[in-house]
Amino acid sequence: MRLGIVSDTHGNVKNLRRVAEELTENRKVDCIIHLGDECEDIKVLDDFKVTVLLVHGVYCRHYQDPEIPNRIFCRFDGYRFLLTHTDSKHKNDLPDDPDPQELAIAGEVDIILYGHTHIPGIKRENAVIWLNPGHLKDEDKKGYGPSFAVIETDDKGILLQIIELNTGKVLEELEIKKDLRQGKH
Repeated sequence: MRLGIVSDTHGNVKNLRRVAEELTENRKVDCIIHLGDECEDIKVLDDFKVTVLLVHGVYCRHYQDPEIPNRIFCRFDGYRFLLTHTDSKHKNDLPDDPDPQELAIAGEVDIILYGHTHIPGIKRENAVIWLNPGHLKDEDKKGYGPSFAVIETDDKGILLQIIELNTGKVLEELEIKKDLRQGKH
């Protein structure tokens, strides 16, 4: 399975379109995941034949709608994913929204995909992988250019990459091989 991950598009539909073209035409992703902020931007993705998953940003009006989940649990190739805009509880969370930190500590997820900070990064804490793809703004006051992530999973393991939009350079990468004899990674 190949996943494309974007976050914090903030109205930069031109950059989102560029990323979608890269993800669908060159990287052949099965799904694009948008981790919030300016969720209306995903209308651009209607032009591409790809499954789209979305969580809303904490300041989006939909975030306070109890009918729309703020955090989504899903599985890809056996890995348990949490899709969320923030990596921890937020003041705008609904009362029943789970805390990503608590889910990680309890071992209920393998990979947490989040945005919000605009800072791209991959880290592994205990057995949980945390990935933030960065943002897609042309300029950001935190000093990071636009970036996105790609995750590839198969029966041999998982490869996570954060890619700079304008250069195609891999900013960070994490590869974890499964121990096929024991089914562990």
